[in-house]
Amino acid sequence: MNVSPQPNPPVPSPPTPLPLLPPVSFAKKPVPPDPSEPAVTPPPKDNPTTFVKKPKMAGKPRKREIPEGLWTKCPKCSTMLFDKELDENLKVCSQCQYHFPIGSRERIHSLVETCTFEEMDAQMTSVDALGFTGVATYTSKLEAYQRSTGLKDAVVTGICRIGEHRAALGVMDFGFLGGSMGSVVGEKLTRLIERATEKGLPLIIISTSGGARMYEGMFSLMQMAKTSAALAYHAKARLPYFSILTHPTTAGVMASYATLGDLILAEPGAMIGFAGPRVIKDTTQAELPPGFQTAEFLLERGLIDAIVPRNELKERLITYLGYVTAGRNCSSGLAKS
Repeated sequence: MNVSPQPNPPVPSPPTPLPLLPPVSFAKKPVPPDPSEPAVTPPPKDNPTTFVKKPKMAGKPRKREIPEGLWTKCPKCSTMLFDKELDENLKVCSQCQYHFPIGSRERIHSLVETCTFEEMDAQMTSVDALGFTGVATYTSKLEAYQRSTGLKDAVVTGICRIGEHRAALGVMDFGFLGGSMGSVVGEKLTRLIERATEKGLPLIIISTSGGARMYEGMFSLMQMAKTSAALAYHAKARLPYFSILTHPTTAGVMASYATLGDLILAEPGAMIGFAGPRVIKDTTQAELPPGFQTAEFLLERGLIDAIVPRNELKERLITYLGYVTAGRNCSSGLAKS
């Protein structure tokens, strides 16, 4: 059987090659500089610059703002005190018993019975008898302090009732020219003492002062003798005088009526002395004991009779007045009003 050969299958022709596309460049196009920003010249290659990152600064803690008129920081123990509670406690720190400065009106309000204080010589004011001139005139200083304190001078005097007892009361104010004793202060206190002697009343003077008022020269120093002489007549009438020393009581006031009391009381921590520690040290050339001008130091040496906190003073005065007025006739004005 004859087999005829099969024809070979056709060979497919190769595919037609596609045309080559131009190569694609992936290089970044240069960004044109912003005309609003200055161009930065790169550093040269031979002097490379190392950029050091600045350390991150720790954020400052936000200071807590305390509204004025709500809280007061105690200068002794640094406790924040609510002003309302501080006023109710007569400006005495509830933590460390530090006694804040207090004005004469506030002190009178804390001691006397309501509406019983009859002020004396309220309109008496000082005059510039020497024509004092310096950085500021004496007259301008008086006017400035009269506006800031609402007082005519550094003492308020009058007749009042403390508990059941009538008494003559004088209260100095350190806020008026440092409680300095000028002619008006001496005259008002002398008139108060003479009124107490005339009416047969016990006398109470609360002192806080930097001493005699040098704006008035010798006129201020004369007040030391004048007030002391008036107290001598008061003592001759066998009438009591209570002297209460507060912070600070120094110089001419300390050397006159402040230390002539039959009973001398002081507030805790009050500075009491004639001259400052530096002056005494330079004069005596001796080492001074610590705290030698405080009320506590003087109590141990017998210069004062008792230390009485401010919020206990009224009750103590009522007790002391009861002792000295016991047995006296009511018509003398020492007992019940």
